[in-house]
Parts: sequence; C-alpha cells; structure tokens
Amino acid sequence: MSATTIASLPALAQALPLVEDEIRALATSSTLPALNASAGRVTSAGGKRLRSVLVLSSALALTGEITAEVITAAACVELLHAGSLVHDDLVDGAARRRGVRTVDEEWGTGHAVLVGDFMLVRAGQAALEGISAHAAAKLAAATADLVEGQVLESLELFDAHRDPDSALRSIALKTGALFRVGCVLAAHCAEADEETATRLAEYGAHFGLLFQLLDDLLDLASTAQRLGRPVGEDIRQGVYTFPLLRALTPAQRTLLDERGSALTDAEVADLLAELRTGPLVPETLAYCANLAAQTVEALPALPEGEALGVLRELPAAYLAWATSQLTP
Repeated sequence: MSATTIASLPALAQALPLVEDEIRALATSSTLPALNASAGRVTSAGGKRLRSVLVLSSALALTGEITAEVITAAACVELLHAGSLVHDDLVDGAARRRGVRTVDEEWGTGHAVLVGDFMLVRAGQAALEGISAHAAAKLAAATADLVEGQVLESLELFDAHRDPDSALRSIALKTGALFRVGCVLAAHCAEADEETATRLAEYGAHFGLLFQLLDDLLDLASTAQRLGRPVGEDIRQGVYTFPLLRALTPAQRTLLDERGSALTDAEVADLLAELRTGPLVPETLAYCANLAAQTVEALPALPEGEALGVLRELPAAYLAWATSQLTP
C-alpha cells in the first residue's frame, strides 16, 4: 500500500488518525499504569495498519461514510492483532518487534501473557459496547481462528515434510481471519445484505492470505536493511512456510531434517542464498499474482467510486511493494 493510495481518498486519510487515537485509548484504558505502559508501547510502535485501511475503505465503498462504529471496528481489529503479536513474540522467543524490545524481553513472560490477554479482551469489550453483540461475537470467532492457526503451526515446527496445504491453512486461520473479520465488521456496520457481506469477507480472507505469503517470501528473499528486521527468522524458529516448502530441493530438505534448530547463522545464510537462485521468488510471485486477481474478483457489486477503486488497487499495490523489497 502506498501513501498515494491513502491520499487518493481524503475520507480515508482523515479517518486513520481517529482510528489511531482509539487504538491508543483502548490499549491504555487499564486502571494500572504498568499495564497501560506495556500495551501502549506495543500499539504505538506502528505498523502498516492495512487491516484498518480495509475496514475504512469497505465502509466507504458500502455507504460513502465512516461512522463512529466503523472507527471502533477498525481499532478493535488492530488491537486484536497487536495483542496476538505480544503472544506470538512470547511463543517465538523474539527479542524485538518493530525496532523495540518485546514485552516478554522487557518485562518478562508472565507480564507478556497478561498484556496480550488484556488487549484481546479489551478489543472484544469495545466491539460489544461500541458496535453490537454480533460484532463482538465475530471478533471472538476470529480470535478462536487465530489461536487454532497458531496451534497448527506449533504442531508442525521443524517439519521439513510439512504439507504446503497445511501451511496455507495455518495462515488462513492466523492472518486471513483478521483481515476477513475487518471486512465482516465493515459490512455489519453498513447493514449490508448477506451476499455483499459474504463476498466482502471472502475478499478480506484472500487479501490476508496474500499479505502473509508475501511476508513469508520477504523473510526468505529480502534483506534486514530493507525490512528493518532479521531475515531467515522463520527457518530459525522452525516455521517452514508455504513458499519455502514448495521451493526446497531434496538436499535442502535433508539439511533441515538433520540440522533443524541447530542450524548456525552461516548455514541459514547459505540456505537463503541457494533459495534465491532457484524457483522460490518467481514461483511465489506468480502464485501471489494469481491470488491478487482472485482477491479483486471476490469483491461484491458495489457503487463505482474512489473507495471501490482503493479496494481494487490494494492487492496489486501490496504485491508491487513487496516485490520492490526483494533482493535483485
């Protein structure tokens, strides 16, 4: 997503700061300063906010306006995402996230569990109080999907023979569900009909899958300088992703079988270099280009306008951005 995409729709550009304000307010709504400090730092570390953009753009495409309920919906989805990242960092043993120390690294395991829990529950509470019981139920269902996706991934760590379809299912649950629920909440706030809501949800699910596949590819074929984070982390943590599983040669698969968690940084670097000279990048980009087209095709019949244009443009724009971050 580019700044041009946002600037092309003034209502979207004006609404995003309001979402940011609500995220901050929800994250720091505890009566305990220590909890507010931790959750507030997580949400203030930034991020692409693509989930917010989908919620806001969908609402604009459906009704031509962004209501207070839509702002809350976008903030809830982002807060749910942020809380899940606190737990992800804990599971992965990550020391830094977006350039700052993780909650686990800074305050310890117990504190990280509780901070993540607070953010997840607060998102659901805000949806219940600020939108509707239906919205809260949809957010809770997305949370359950997210947990199932993480568990599925955890059960298959360091499995070089992992079924690529299982890897896809995991990210459909982990990442696709959050993009999907954002579109579901936008449709709910707009009182859209069932067919429109279903197709918009499908759009969100496809976009989430596209987003994660490209993120997985960047971890294998970009650089730490471009991404602002180490590359090859999925391999180090034993998360063998869809792009990796499809690109592995028999010799590389044997290496992962035999070395697994014992891989040295030099071995990871050599493996990444080998992968980048093979079919990894072109095959994954071709798969993602097809998925981007499917994402746009899933859109329901909506009034022509700038908001619909943003929804049509986002998949290809994100694919182009990710491609620009790959090593030559």
